[in-house]
Amino acid sequence: MEQHVSEQYDPAQADEALAEAAHDVADVEDAEDTALEETAAADDAEQTVEVDETVDVEGADEIAAVEDDADLDEDLDEEAEAEPAEDEVAGEEPEAAEDDPLEAFRRELWAKPGDWFVVHTYSGMENRVKQNLENRIHSLNMEDYIHEIVVPTEEVAEIKNGQRKMVKRTVLPGYVLVRMDLTDESWAAVRHTPSVTGFVGHSHQPVPLSMDEVEKMLAPAVVTAAAAEAEAAAASTGGAAAAPAKKPIEVADFGLNDSVLIVDGAFATLHATITEINAEAQRVKALVEIFGRETPVELSFSQIQRV
Repeated sequence: MEQHVSEQYDPAQADEALAEAAHDVADVEDAEDTALEETAAADDAEQTVEVDETVDVEGADEIAAVEDDADLDEDLDEEAEAEPAEDEVAGEEPEAAEDDPLEAFRRELWAKPGDWFVVHTYSGMENRVKQNLENRIHSLNMEDYIHEIVVPTEEVAEIKNGQRKMVKRTVLPGYVLVRMDLTDESWAAVRHTPSVTGFVGHSHQPVPLSMDEVEKMLAPAVVTAAAAEAEAAAASTGGAAAAPAKKPIEVADFGLNDSVLIVDGAFATLHATITEINAEAQRVKALVEIFGRETPVELSFSQIQRV
């Protein structure tokens, strides 16, 4: 019996089998640890990639935001630089407009109430009509309807008897401008003023002037007055006037095609016909008949007189 048991159980073989089993278990555990390490490394690599991508996206967003802020700052700086220039231009325009007397006159003209009408008068009675109508406005209590009466005039240089002087001349001989609100009463007050022959246009329903027409009629006096003020200011300060408007010159003694007598010079006692007048130089060109032929000559104002 002991011999049978020993054949079935050998302690050495059992130890060797246990050692082999333990070695196999160790190999399995090492393989599992290696697999776990590889899995962990793969997970770390994926997380690193995700973090890098996130960092790159966030960094790109931050860079884009910084660039947008920089562009916005540049736009704001450009607007800040442009705004003062616009303010300066806007500030210069009103100042320039205020310095222009014609522009100031135009604004004032448009702001006034009523319409402008043209009244026909007897020739040479324009100022008399203005005075008579102003008196009638007060006596008839028409101040709320008839606002202004104007006789358009301009200042011109006139040469008479060889003497040059400044005189006021009526721009529209035989006409007076009236600014008024047209009613039956105001129409009658103007129409029945002495020396008035009627309104220009329809007798009972006159058409008012346009503002452009009024400006053309009244502007010469404004321009002349402004030029005179500029010239006086320049003279008082000792400076030169800035290109004042040139005033027209009229000759009261004679005109074109007038026949005159030469009173001085080589052609004295001869008659001549004026063909050209130079008011600035106070000289004329005329045709003188010499030996049956008309000969052009140039004479001064002092050498001729009207026949």
